[in-house]
Amino acid sequence: MTGSSSGIVAGLTVAALATVGFLAYQASASVPAGLGSTARASAPPAVTTSKAPRDKKNPAALPAGSGKGERVVYSLDDDRVWLVAESNKVNRTFKVTPGTVDPTLGSYWVTSRSNAVTGTDGTPIQHVVRFASTDGLAIGFSAAVDGATQQPDSTVKTGGIRESVEDSTAMWEFATIGQSVVVIR
Repeated sequence: MTGSSSGIVAGLTVAALATVGFLAYQASASVPAGLGSTARASAPPAVTTSKAPRDKKNPAALPAGSGKGERVVYSLDDDRVWLVAESNKVNRTFKVTPGTVDPTLGSYWVTSRSNAVTGTDGTPIQHVVRFASTDGLAIGFSAAVDGATQQPDSTVKTGGIRESVEDSTAMWEFATIGQSVVVIR
């Protein structure tokens, strides 16, 4: 009986190792392109600290010098976001209401997302897309569940950049983990 028990344990161990190996392969095959590359692991590319040039006839146009390829562009001065396709075509642009703490200028990647949580100001929010941290405070895009986009209380530190519910849905679908986010002036 001891021999057959050893055989069963050995068989179960082999099956478990094969299952873990298969699941590891599936996980690595579903990682977004470039997420595991050394380019993502290195420091983000530098972004100029001067204001990006704007099209004076079309203030909603994507600013020159805001990067290349698929990305989210967020302008601190204009309180505006652009969702940009790989071809540098703007899929969508919209105004946002910033929190009381801004991210520093630069390039980031979406690091985490939450479908629904409570914001640092106590507001129930949805479609949270986080990309930076300042003084331990998470910075990201979100929408208040009730759709409110009023200015935040200046006495409370908040990193939430509020969008309309419709715009947050577009951001949620576009900005998955590893998506580039460029913050400009």
